[in-house]
Amino acid sequence: MSEIFGHIDLLEEKASYFLERTKVIQSNIANADTPFYKPKDLIFEKVLREQVELKRTDPRHIDPNKEPEVKFKLIENGKLTGYDKNQVNVEEELAKLAESSIMYKTLLESMKKEMAKLKYAISGR
Repeated sequence: MSEIFGHIDLLEEKASYFLERTKVIQSNIANADTPFYKPKDLIFEKVLREQVELKRTDPRHIDPNKEPEVKFKLIENGKLTGYDKNQVNVEEELAKLAESSIMYKTLLESMKKEMAKLKYAISGR
């Protein structure tokens, strides 16, 4: 990641997470009537790590800033209920879909603004 494009690279990484999460949630909604279907979700470990400041107070501690090997982790909800043993709650999935969509669009707008700043700096106007 270069210094000039560092913000854009970070925004792109987060946007790709929300795009993939949107696809997973859409799959859950599409399978709302499928018997024995377990809804899935994505966990973005880097986002979680950024929300909580971790410090290494002892050299024997695991380095919290070490880059994780897996960026996205797909999880399944193991609880199956209802007459068809399906756990998909359409209202919850729609709320997650709206959140993911809003975050994705916000990150894209931020990327556009970052690119506009670079264009402005290059043009010298």
